[in-house]
Amino acid sequence: MTTTERASRRSRPQLSYRPKAGEIPTNPGVYRFRDAQGRVLYVGKAKNLRARLSNYFAPLHTLHERTRRMVTTATSVEWTVVATDVDSLQLEYQWIKEFDPPFNVRYRDDKSYPFMAITLGDEAPRVMVTRNHRISGAKYFGPYPKVWAVHDTIDLLIKVFPIRTCSDASYKKAMASGRPCFPGQIGRCGGPCSMRVTIEEHRAIVEDFVAFMAGGDQRFTREMTARMNEASAAMDYESAAVYRDKLQAIDAVLKRSALVLPADTDADLFGIAEDELAAAVQHFVVRGGRVRGVRATTIEKEIDISGADLVDQVLQRTYGDAAAGDIPRQVLVPELPDDADELEQWLQDRRGKRVSIGVAQRGQKAELMKTATLNAQQALMLHKTRRTSDYVARTQALTDLQEALGLEEAPLRIECYDVSHLGGTNVVASMVVFEDGLPRKDQYRSFKVEQTSDDTDSLYQVLTRRLAYLDRPEEQEEAGEDGAVVRKRPRFAYPPQLLLVDGGMPQVSAAARALADAGHSEIALAGIAKRLEEVWLPGDDFPVILPRTSEALYLLQRLRDEAHRFAIRHQRGRRRRDIQSVLTDVPGLGEARIRALLRHFGSVTALKKATPEEITALPGVGPKLAAAIVDHLADG
Repeated sequence: MTTTERASRRSRPQLSYRPKAGEIPTNPGVYRFRDAQGRVLYVGKAKNLRARLSNYFAPLHTLHERTRRMVTTATSVEWTVVATDVDSLQLEYQWIKEFDPPFNVRYRDDKSYPFMAITLGDEAPRVMVTRNHRISGAKYFGPYPKVWAVHDTIDLLIKVFPIRTCSDASYKKAMASGRPCFPGQIGRCGGPCSMRVTIEEHRAIVEDFVAFMAGGDQRFTREMTARMNEASAAMDYESAAVYRDKLQAIDAVLKRSALVLPADTDADLFGIAEDELAAAVQHFVVRGGRVRGVRATTIEKEIDISGADLVDQVLQRTYGDAAAGDIPRQVLVPELPDDADELEQWLQDRRGKRVSIGVAQRGQKAELMKTATLNAQQALMLHKTRRTSDYVARTQALTDLQEALGLEEAPLRIECYDVSHLGGTNVVASMVVFEDGLPRKDQYRSFKVEQTSDDTDSLYQVLTRRLAYLDRPEEQEEAGEDGAVVRKRPRFAYPPQLLLVDGGMPQVSAAARALADAGHSEIALAGIAKRLEEVWLPGDDFPVILPRTSEALYLLQRLRDEAHRFAIRHQRGRRRRDIQSVLTDVPGLGEARIRALLRHFGSVTALKKATPEEITALPGVGPKLAAAIVDHLADG
C-alpha cells in the first residue's frame, strides 16, 4: 500500500452514526448494529459497553476486514445495559437466536452456550451436553452458564431416570453384538444397549426424564431431600453429604439468571424514566421465561401528566393495534394507573383470555424491572444529550426562537433567571447562560436577596444588579503580578440577546421594568410559564404557543429547568451553611443532629419559631438539648 493510499484511508470521514463516548454507558450489556432497513447485522456482549464499542470506531484501516465491512454496512448502533455479565451472556444468546445476524458467525471470545439435549428422534434417545442446537428431533434445555453443572446433573438424573448416554457408534455396536456398551458396563448408560431394558421401556423412562426437566417437577428434589434427611437421622453422614452435593448440582443447573423468569412466564415489563420534559420507555417482552425482545420508545410528555397517567398512555399506545397473540398474560409496570381494572378488562377482551396488570414487588420479576428501568434511564439521558449536542437541532431552535419572538437576530446568548425561597425566607436567585444553544456553566451566577416582598420584587432587584454591569467600562485596568497593567473585561459585561425569566406575565412585567429603569430596553425579554409551557412577551395580552415538538420550546425548557436546578442547589447550600454556623456552638449538638434539624425545619428562621417540645420530637434530641438550642437561638 502506497503512502498516498494510506493517507487517503486515514482521511476518510468518520462513521456518521458513531455515538459520542460520553453517550455510551460503562455498564455491562448487549449491543446491536443495524443497517438502513433496520435489520440486525451483529449482536455482541461487553463487560464495559463504552470500552468495547470504541473498538469498532477506530480508524477503518486498522480494523479487520470483516469488522470493517460490518461497521460500514451498518447505519446505527444501540445497546441494552444489564445488571451482571452473566445477564449479558444470556441476553446476547437470545438476540442471536432471534435475529440470526449475518455477521454473527460465532459467539464472541469463541464462547458458545452448552445445552442439555435429549435426542427424541433416535430409536433409543440419549441425553448429552452439546453446543449444537440444530439436532433434528432433539429436545433442548438451557442454555446453561456452567458446563460442569450440566454434566453433574445428568450424572445425577440418570440414576433416577436411567436413559442412554453412550454415543451412536457404541449403541449400534452393542445392539449388533449383544454385549453392553462400555458406559453400560460401568453403570453409566441405562439404554437398551445395557441389556437391562427394552426399547419401549427405555422410551417411557425418557419421557419421564423430559417431563421432569420441562415441567419443573420437584418430586425428584423432594425425594432426594427426604433421603438426605433419613441418612442424616441414621448418622450416615457420608451418604447424606452425597445427596447434599447432588441437590446442589441440580440447583446450579436450574438456577435462573436475573433476566430469566420461570419457563411458563409470558409477560411484558415496562421500565420508565421521566423528567418534566420527556420520558423513555423500555418494553421487555418475556415469552417462555426468556427475554425475546426489547422495544424502546422516547416520548414528549404532555402537560402536567402524572406517572400513573403516563403508564396508562404507554399501555394504550402499545396494545391499541396489537394482535391477540401479542398480548401476554401479565403486564408489569412501575405504578398502577388509576383505571387499571378497566385496562385489564380491555386487554382481556382483545386477547380473549385473562390478563393481569401489576407492579413487581420482589423476586426475579422485580430484578428484571430494575434492569428495564435502568435501560430507560440510559435512553432518556441519551435522548437529552443528543438533542442538546445536535448542531442542526440547536440551529433550528435558535432560528425558531427568532421567528416566534420577532427578534432581529438569532439569540446566540440567552440568560435565564429563577427565584427560589423557602416560605419567604432564604431568598436566592440564579442566572444561567446558554451560548449557541449550549450551557456556559463558567458564567452561571447566583444571588442572595436580603430584603424582599415577593418573587417579582426579588426578580427586579436581581436584574437591576446584573444589568448595572453592562454600563461599566468594557475594559478595566488591573495590576498584574509583575506590576504590569492588565486589561480585563469585567464580569457580566457581555449583554444577552434574550433575557428569559421563569414565570408568566407578572414576572415578565417585573423584568421589563428592570430593563427600562436600567436603560437597556434593546434586550429582548420573554417568560416561560411552567404549568402550560406558554411563552409570554412584555405588553402582550396573549402568550406565544410553541408546538410541543418544537426545538425552540425544548431549548427554553432546558434553560428554565437549569435555572431552577441551580437556584435550588444554591439555596440548599446556604441553608446548610446557615444552620450549621449558628448551631455549631451549642454543647452536645454534633453534625448528625444538625443535619437532622436542617432536614426537619429547613432554616434557622423556622427553627427559631419552634418550641422545645417540637424540637424534642426529633430522634436523639432530649429536653435538655432542646432547651439549650432554644436558649442559644434566643441569645443570637
